[in-house]
Amino acid sequence: MFDYSARPDLLNGRVILVTGAGRGIGAAAAKAYAAHGATVLLLGKTEANLTQVYDEIEAAGHPQPAVIPFNLETALPHQYDELAAMIETEFGHLDGLLHNASIIGPRTPLEQLSGENFMRVMQVNVNAMFMLTSTLLPLLKLSKDASVVFTSSSVGRKGRAYWGAYGVSKFATEGLMQTLADEVETVAPVRANSINPGATRTSMRAQAYPGENPLNNPTPEEIMPIYLYLMGPDSTGVNGQAFNAQ
Repeated sequence: MFDYSARPDLLNGRVILVTGAGRGIGAAAAKAYAAHGATVLLLGKTEANLTQVYDEIEAAGHPQPAVIPFNLETALPHQYDELAAMIETEFGHLDGLLHNASIIGPRTPLEQLSGENFMRVMQVNVNAMFMLTSTLLPLLKLSKDASVVFTSSSVGRKGRAYWGAYGVSKFATEGLMQTLADEVETVAPVRANSINPGATRTSMRAQAYPGENPLNNPTPEEIMPIYLYLMGPDSTGVNGQAFNAQ
C-alpha cells in the first residue's frame, strides 16, 4: 500500500466533490475525507446510496455533507453549469475534485464491441469527466490549494486485450490529467494527478473478474492513504503524476 499517515485535521475547512460517491471506492473516499475534516459533496446517480453515505458521515459526527443526485451518462451541458452555480452559491469555492465514477462496459474484442457500448463508456468515463473538470475549474481556482484527482487503471497505462472501451477511456483519463496539470502548472493554485486503485474489493472488480476470490483483494478503505495524500496540503506542488494505490 501507499505509505502515508494522514493527521486527523488534514482536510479541515476544505470542500471536496466526489463522483460515484454512493458505493465502493467513492463512498470510502467520501467518508475518509469527512473523517479528516472536509465538507464532502456526494455526487452520483442513485440517491438512496448517496443518502446512506450521508447518514454514515453525519452519524460519525463529521462535517455535514451534501447529496447531489446527478446522472453523468445523461447530463446536458446546462446541467453542469447549474451544478457549478449551485456549488458557488452554497460553498463559494471548491478545494478538491475526485473523479471516481466510471463504468466498465463489455469486456470483449474490439471487433465485437458495439458502437453504442463504446460511446456509453466514453460518455461516462471521459466526456462527463471533462465537462465536470472544465465547468468546476473556476471554482477550484478560487481555492488557495486545490487538487483534482483522476481515477485511472493499469489498463489505461499499457493497453491490454479485451478491455475495450474501458481501457481506451482510462488512457484518455491519463491524457486529460496530464493536459490539465501542464496548463495549471505555475499559473493556478490547482494540481492534477491520477490514481490507479489496483485490484480492490468492489462490485466493478467482481464484474471484471467474476471467478476471482474477492477476499484476496484489499477493501476500498485499505487503499485510502493515497487518496488522502493527494487531496491534502502534504501533496502541494505534486502535479501531473500517475500514482498506484497499492
